Amino acid sequence: MTLSQTTFHDALLDSTQPVPDGLSDGQGRPAGRRFSVYRNNVAAGLTDALETSFPAIAKLIGQENFRKVAGTFLRQHPPQNPMMMTYGADFPAFLETFQPLQPLGYLPDVARLEQALRIAYHAADARPIDPAILQTLPPDALAGARFTLAPATQIIPSRWPIHAIWAFNMEDGPKPQPGPQTVLITRPDYDPQMTPVTPGTAAFITALQSGETLSDATDTATTTDPGFALTPALSLLLETQAITDIRRGDT
Repeated sequence: MTLSQTTFHDALLDSTQPVPDGLSDGQGRPAGRRFSVYRNNVAAGLTDALETSFPAIAKLIGQENFRKVAGTFLRQHPPQNPMMMTYGADFPAFLETFQPLQPLGYLPDVARLEQALRIAYHAADARPIDPAILQTLPPDALAGARFTLAPATQIIPSRWPIHAIWAFNMEDGPKPQPGPQTVLITRPDYDPQMTPVTPGTAAFITALQSGETLSDATDTATTTDPGFALTPALSLLLETQAITDIRRGDT
């Protein structure tokens, strides 16, 4: 009998399935207990990797419940490559459809926040600009300039207070108050950082990422939020080392 990869894969990730027929150890004996040990080690390793990547989710639902959820997840979403640091990219979307956790509607977005931190940590390095460059540009050139932002830079919007939920559970922050929250992810000095931002600032940064000029991005932000202020938004990007290049608008 030929053991198919599918049969082996399904049995490896599902402890309720029997040891595949035809599987033997190095001496030709039925694998039996050795396969069970190997299967348990694989599941434990994947679960540990998932918990390392999503510690706030584990804390929010409890470690025992997290491991049960992880068991279901890993059977439906096995690793696609050998790099464990990437495992769990589908976890936020999985939480959206996992029925037992539906009452906790904020979990998927908190997981997206944690996934964004992981993406930022592994993003390509990029040297930030010297902030003094902005002062050397004439107003017209600056208005028409396009900005390149570091690969780690991300905007995570949510109808839940995701930053407050994360901080309350991971840093003993104040109790979260109801309401939407949008978070800017940056990586100054190689350390991912979260900063809650206004809808206008989020729209501004997203517009810059899409290639809009500074003037057009400001208009986009003001349309989203009439109270948007350009100077604090630019200062935030500079302070977090998110701007890596400026292309003048008059060249």
